[in-house]
Order: sequence, then structure tokens, then C-alpha cells
Amino acid sequence: MNLEEFLIEAKKQTYANDKVEKVASSRMNSRDYEYKNDNMVYHDTYFGGTRFIGEEVVYIDNEIYWGMNYYGVTIDESLGEEAMDKALRPALMKVGEDDIIPVRGPREFINEDYKYTFEVEGDINNFNGVESVYKDNIKIFELKCNGGLIK
Repeated sequence: MNLEEFLIEAKKQTYANDKVEKVASSRMNSRDYEYKNDNMVYHDTYFGGTRFIGEEVVYIDNEIYWGMNYYGVTIDESLGEEAMDKALRPALMKVGEDDIIPVRGPREFINEDYKYTFEVEGDINNFNGVESVYKDNIKIFELKCNGGLIK
């Protein structure tokens, strides 16, 4: 399995999937998810709620291989969990369904009054991106991310 295939699988088995449980915190007050398949391990650690920061890493044969940092802000905090449930998590479950690198969701996803977009520059080896969620065409959430191979 290559890195992109593994990321698609791992992301659908962690935060985006509301049926998956978190693992024990790796650091004080962190929320963590982990997914393993054969010799590959994905770990996502984040802090906060409506303003959060985190990182994802992939290990291959117990060696660090790839990572991504992210920071997200819920602009309209009255819609925090509603926006996550209606737009963000469903969009993230569609990772890998278009031609964009599988580090967040698709380029665009619409669910009722919500619209999700993800713009990214670069490739899986070195990238930066901006994810946005809109309700009734008003931006209510933004996340910035960057990452790539680790050597």
C-alpha cells in the first residue's frame, strides 16, 4: 500500500468517522486517534475545540515518514458542532474521491446550507492548504495546514 492509499484509509478510520473512538492521550489535554495497517501507523493528535491545533504523522516500519500540522478556527462559534457534523466530518469522509492530494477532504462538498472547500498547493511530499466551511455563503470555519515527507 502506498502513502496516499494509506492516508485515505486512515483518515476514514479516525476523526472523520464519528463511530471511531479516540485512543489514550499522548500529551496532556490532547485528543488522539491512531490507525494501523500492516507496517504503517497513522497518529493524529490535536488540542482544543472551536480553536484547535494538531498534527498527523505516519510511521513506516516504526520510522517517521510523513507529517502534517494544522490550525483551525470556528469563526461562528454558535455553529461549532453543527458545522462539524453537517459539513466537516462528511467532507473528510470523502477524502480521496477526487484528484486532490488526500490530506483533508475533496475540493468541494455541499450538504444542505453548508459548503466545504479545500485548496492546496504542492503534492504529498510538500504542501500547504486552506480548508473552509461556509453556511449560507458566509465563512464560519477555516483551517490551514502544511506538511510533507520527513527525512
